[in-house]
Amino acid sequence: MKIYQSIDEFKPVAGLVVTIGTFDGVHLGHKKLLSRIVELASEKNGESLVLTFFPHPRMVLRPEEHGVELLSTTTEKVDLLRESGINHLVIHPFSRDFSAMSASQFIQTIIAQKLQASKLVIGYDHRFGNQRAGSIRELRLSGQNLGFEVEEIPEQDIDAIAISSTRIRKALKDGRVGEAAALLGRPYSLSGIVVRGNRIGHSIGFPTANIRIPESYKLIPSEGVYLARFGFGGKSFHSMVSIGRRPTLESNGKLSIEAHVLDFNDDLYGAVVSVYLLDKLRDNIRFQDLDALKSQLKTDREATKLFFNHQP
Repeated sequence: MKIYQSIDEFKPVAGLVVTIGTFDGVHLGHKKLLSRIVELASEKNGESLVLTFFPHPRMVLRPEEHGVELLSTTTEKVDLLRESGINHLVIHPFSRDFSAMSASQFIQTIIAQKLQASKLVIGYDHRFGNQRAGSIRELRLSGQNLGFEVEEIPEQDIDAIAISSTRIRKALKDGRVGEAAALLGRPYSLSGIVVRGNRIGHSIGFPTANIRIPESYKLIPSEGVYLARFGFGGKSFHSMVSIGRRPTLESNGKLSIEAHVLDFNDDLYGAVVSVYLLDKLRDNIRFQDLDALKSQLKTDREATKLFFNHQP
């Protein structure tokens, strides 16, 4: 898959089949649509292209109150789309100037001239252009004059995609990571850089990798202790992950993500790692003292071992 950081970088190819969307999370509903794009391109002996945008439009148009929480970072989305078999991915910078482009300008300049699409696959309710004034009807009429076909994705398929995205977000916010994984087609993951903590976990026999996620927009599941696979250096390890504010150690502390990796002693400071959340073990609890916390962590570790002993 070839990746472009702007529409202007793309050089048109024959038989191009295009779709446009956020594709946040690239879940099972999205994959059905992506498979259709790949199939159509194959029928035309052409190539497939996904046009998406970053930052998210709300981040640009409402920077102080956008409240955007995305299921995938740009890097994660690229990796997931690559797996779908798409030939080209354009991640165009979204700006206020771009948002001011009229629907007719968008069709003529982007779809017809710069991409030179042979076919556009779009949702039944897709709106585009300034003030979201453009519609599927306008696309069809323009396509007849500008030389591209339009295929409308059925309402039930688009609704299924939207419902899946909503359900995934709600499941993660409720700590139901297993349900989220079933909808995504894979465990929900968090990736970041290991930073130095206060080493209290190390002092009580439970060293942790403190993970800082650079992307502030990445959705973090509800606080609690999770069973997870820990990815580092191309290998996977069993782990338990705490997402929370360390109520036993701090009051009103900052949210932290800490992974205790079983049977692992390497120095990870500065490393890029990932955790793949499989199930929630328990809610966060405030313990009376460090001894009580240590006792619970021993119980958690045994539960983690038991869980992975029963995994295929």
